Amino acid sequence: MRFFQILAIVLSFSGTLLGDEPSVCPPGFEPLIQGDTLAGWKGGSTADPRSISAEQQAKWDAEVPKHWRIENGELVNDGQEPHLVTTQEFGNFELLLEWKLPANGDSGIYLRGCPQVQLWDPNSEASRKHGAAKGSGGLWNNEKHERFPLVLADRPTGEWNTMRIRMVGPLVHVELNGQVVVDNLVLENYFDRAIPVFDRGAIHLQTHGSETRFRNLFVREIEAEGKEN
Repeated sequence: MRFFQILAIVLSFSGTLLGDEPSVCPPGFEPLIQGDTLAGWKGGSTADPRSISAEQQAKWDAEVPKHWRIENGELVNDGQEPHLVTTQEFGNFELLLEWKLPANGDSGIYLRGCPQVQLWDPNSEASRKHGAAKGSGGLWNNEKHERFPLVLADRPTGEWNTMRIRMVGPLVHVELNGQVVVDNLVLENYFDRAIPVFDRGAIHLQTHGSETRFRNLFVREIEAEGKEN
């Protein structure tokens, strides 16, 4: 029963996306954008969370307002680091969001501090050699497990894409624009492939050289592994 209740919420939520106004937070979820401030966020980069010093964190935090802003309910980045990182850490969770890239754009979403769910322009000639033509949503930094999405589900650059990410243990499920692109695959620990991905960690919005926009970010924690689906 719980599965069908959550499914109904997500389907209802997905139908409200892509409008001009921010969507209402679905029941059971929490918004990650708090009004017109960057409250609840800090700076970051591609770094092992276990090695980040207080000094380094302070430097990233000081740079956030220079490169990130909120504009009409959207998180906007100018293409320069630092990443935008949740101050809250998550174990098992579900994340709903929308993202938009320009032509040749490249970005990503780090889960529990590890890269990444890949976001990019499938038509980018510069990124073609890296597999961009296969589309967004894949676990691009995987080596042992599949790194590319099952299908190409991206909308044209300049349009909003809707995404649902669910992570339970090391397993990640990704839906892009209503299509399953990752079906419960292991996300490898980029920083130490000899051990599983961390049990808890932050969510990163990566910046990788191009303007990136995010909106309608909502998250819910899943209390017990395998209890909900």
